[in-house]
Amino acid sequence: MSGFKSDQYGTCTLTVKRACPIELTMHIIGGKWKCIILSLLSQSPMYYNAMRREIPGITQRILTLQLRDLEKDGIIEREETNENPKKVLYYLTALGGDLVPILESIKTWGNAYMRKQ
Repeated sequence: MSGFKSDQYGTCTLTVKRACPIELTMHIIGGKWKCIILSLLSQSPMYYNAMRREIPGITQRILTLQLRDLEKDGIIEREETNENPKKVLYYLTALGGDLVPILESIKTWGNAYMRKQ
């Protein structure tokens, strides 16, 4: 992971060597859906279709793109079954597992914020 591609937010000029750690982390897990995907996968590995059912409002295209980005960044891995039709199982890597306490902190903060509103 020496640099980042252009994405829906435009060209990112970050590189691992020059990045602010917060900016880098937000680039990897930021966006509307990635933390939700990671939260689901932190509970257990999931098949693609099960994940899609658990995330109302996400399109098939966006889920696929988000999963590819997370896989490219080494946060998740995928495993295809030999069944017909093929099923794809997604799970967190060790690096992805390191994000679980961060996701829990975000969830705790979000719950506290909602209680104050």
